[in-house]
Amino acid sequence: MRKIVYYVASSLDGFISGPDDDVSGFDVTGNGVDKYLADLANFDTVIMGRSTYEFGYKYGIQPGQPAYPHMKHFIFSNNLKLENPDPKVQLKKIDLNEIDQIQKQEGTDIYLCGGGQFAGWLLENRKIDILKLKLNPLILGGGTKLFGKSAKKYKLKLISTKDYEHGLQIIT
Repeated sequence: MRKIVYYVASSLDGFISGPDDDVSGFDVTGNGVDKYLADLANFDTVIMGRSTYEFGYKYGIQPGQPAYPHMKHFIFSNNLKLENPDPKVQLKKIDLNEIDQIQKQEGTDIYLCGGGQFAGWLLENRKIDILKLKLNPLILGGGTKLFGKSAKKYKLKLISTKDYEHGLQIIT
């Protein structure tokens, strides 16, 4: 069964974006970002919630288009509608059976893209297998939390940590 990998940028205080979805404080250059982009090339499938998908509209993604052209996209929402989506983009209802079906398909591990609320739901349902944090040396003080409103507690096993330019760390 394919693993779900939540690979996400985070501030030291646990936010994946600041107020009003502000991500301007996160590092966008350097060898840590290069590592992240190289790692994304190894995924053939991405899952995300509606808010994360629509966040991409701010960066030029058109409704129904893939955010990552080399990946098959599963967008989880109970109310998003897309007219004539690209064949690589499929809408799914928020349902554990849908997640299980994707995990059973052939392919690489699955990239969980952003989304505190969706990630929180997956965490609550024990569906995140690997957490990879691009830990940025900044404090946002508010915004979108790493796991949304989830209050689930887990003890994790540290697999690796590596330091990169600009104080960025990737922690698995």
